[in-house]
Amino acid sequence: MKKMYGYARVSAKDQCEARQFHALQEFGVPEHTIYLDKCSGKDFQRPQYLRLLQNLQPGDVLVVKSIDRLGRNYAEIQEQWRIITKVKKADIVVLDMPLLDTRQKSSDLTGTFIADLVLQILCYVAHVERENIKQRQAEGIAAAKARGVKFGRKKMPIPDDFYALWEKYQKKQITARSAAKELNIAHSTFLKWGKSTDDYHNILGFSM
Repeated sequence: MKKMYGYARVSAKDQCEARQFHALQEFGVPEHTIYLDKCSGKDFQRPQYLRLLQNLQPGDVLVVKSIDRLGRNYAEIQEQWRIITKVKKADIVVLDMPLLDTRQKSSDLTGTFIADLVLQILCYVAHVERENIKQRQAEGIAAAKARGVKFGRKKMPIPDDFYALWEKYQKKQITARSAAKELNIAHSTFLKWGKSTDDYHNILGFSM
């Protein structure tokens, strides 16, 4: 007997999946056949999605709200589409894009062939747009740097109290951690300031 499954994914554990669940159930997907992954898409480790693929049988229908639930990029979406429709021989319905519905017969203009073609175009356009965004961001950063805009956190000024503590540290009268604690800074910051101070004095040819 053919079954209808739904798949939802949120990219972080604190995101709400209610919108996807509502759309899937409104379409007719039973609540007990909806699989949900709450994890980052960074490494694409999705245990519930893998369970879903194992259960998917020829003729079953997988419903997702949007095509990006299947993958993070052009190549991944294409691969998952191939596995579901060609290897598993199941159908896919993408709610946000009615043309991506392989349940229709091949004689229908919205059949598998058209769905595959539309998927190719959509994925390619999305891929190109992401690349264009990256390029525009890089060009914007380069232009800002050329205007003298500084990026990153503002450098913390060295307080006057530091120099006396650094001298005590060099004389082994205090530990670096104790000195850093007095200045309310990180241990690594104290040592970095000390190194820059020593380098400066070495250049000038004298020591503290």
